[in-house]
Amino acid sequence: MAKTVLLLGIIALNVFCTVFAFGPIPLQDFCVADPASSTRVNGCHVPATVQADDFFFSGLHVAGNTTNPFGAALTPVTVTQVPGLNTLGLSIARLDFAPGGFIPPHTHPRATEIVAVLEGSLEVGFVTTNPGYKHFNKVLEKGDVFVVPLGLVHYQRNVGTGNTVAIAALNGQNAGIIAVASAVFGADPAINSDYLAKSFLLDKKTVEELQAKF
Repeated sequence: MAKTVLLLGIIALNVFCTVFAFGPIPLQDFCVADPASSTRVNGCHVPATVQADDFFFSGLHVAGNTTNPFGAALTPVTVTQVPGLNTLGLSIARLDFAPGGFIPPHTHPRATEIVAVLEGSLEVGFVTTNPGYKHFNKVLEKGDVFVVPLGLVHYQRNVGTGNTVAIAALNGQNAGIIAVASAVFGADPAINSDYLAKSFLLDKKTVEELQAKF
């Protein structure tokens, strides 16, 4: 009886883990992405044609160009840069911030993010879902780490006097990014300005000015 209960418990645990795991466990050693494949998702190169470079990226030691309105730069390493990440549920990025630089509020619909600061001071924050919309934030110094849960609106900004460098890892090969302001005011085709004015308690002229910026 005890063995039966134990066996059923193990089976239930396996089912639970399978159902709630964010990404499926690969069915092979690797599935190097083949952009030319007719398969819409997870098309693989023939294993015999795969090379070491399919699992390789060089460049995270190079600072990104922060000469832009945000004063920030992102150097991504996703399945686009490293085809060998296909089906492995993992990606990474280097984040560079000039003094006062920031990444606007955004979400990653397909991944949780963990941020580690290598240099400088970085404020990282996220906001929970309704009800509450609770704001969690922390100023990170060199060696500090902060986690942003899946899908929540979050941001990063340099609060130091010098440059800031961080590494972000995500549990998705292509986490996706939705910049809140760009999605709302820069949608194509545009969202009705009267509707947005009512939604954000703004006048229509202000909304149209915002739409023109995005």
